[in-house]
Amino acid sequence: MNRFSLRFTSAVMLSLFLVFFPMEIEAQSNDKGTNYNAIENIPYYENSSLTNDYMREMCTLDIYYPTNHKDFATVVWFHGGGLEGGDKHFPRELLDKKTAIVTVSYRLSPKALCPAYLEDAAAAVAWTFKNIAGYGGDTTKIFIAGHSAGGYLALMLGLDKHWLGAYGIDANRLAGLIPFSGQTMTHYTIRKERMLPQARPVIDEFAPVYHVRADAPPLLLITGGREIELLGRYEENAYLARLMKLAGHTQTTLYELEGFNHGGMEGPGCLLLLTFVNDIAGTQAGK
Repeated sequence: MNRFSLRFTSAVMLSLFLVFFPMEIEAQSNDKGTNYNAIENIPYYENSSLTNDYMREMCTLDIYYPTNHKDFATVVWFHGGGLEGGDKHFPRELLDKKTAIVTVSYRLSPKALCPAYLEDAAAAVAWTFKNIAGYGGDTTKIFIAGHSAGGYLALMLGLDKHWLGAYGIDANRLAGLIPFSGQTMTHYTIRKERMLPQARPVIDEFAPVYHVRADAPPLLLITGGREIELLGRYEENAYLARLMKLAGHTQTTLYELEGFNHGGMEGPGCLLLLTFVNDIAGTQAGK
């Protein structure tokens, strides 16, 4: 994949873009020759780390994986909901693509405060590194992604080495980071927990842009159209893309899906995700 910024001016433009890349269209087609299995509610902490009922309830993941295809790529997917709501799910556009999906539930504010949700996200990714080979996956092909708050979590884990480092994992082992409409400044829910105005921008250790670095994994930033996205979401991602470039990171790509709002961009964003995964991991998902 070429590393450049693209602005799709409408849903039609996205369709036209895909038409001119037939290999990529074929890669997104339904996979008829591979069998899949799904396992739900797997705890990703050791039992000794589950200190209360809320952790036992929330700190689980589901995995969907091909059963007769080996060395596949894995996408760890974090749901959105502003770090205050939402639930784990498999994005339907990612199913049946010869790729495993690990979808994660994590503790939510205000029942759990920062950094609980970041700790949970790191534990789930660490579980994936430890266990995915047992399902047939390749640990060199683990990507992390998510929508909105999930995109924020993916960015924080991929850019700030502290979180995965707690498990002895270098974040640079990740094959790629794919946040969908993620905040790149300190998340507004963290600001809310501090009783700060949500419109006040904050950049501190809980802001992905605070951790810009040249050696980060390949980064695919995707947002909806800037005029119909959540306030400032495109601009935050554009700012991160610019800082990554200035830092010397050569594998940052920014896509603006104009014509799609914050919620509607997830579906077409998944098509870009699959192309990105195929480009890096060589899985040719769905073929």
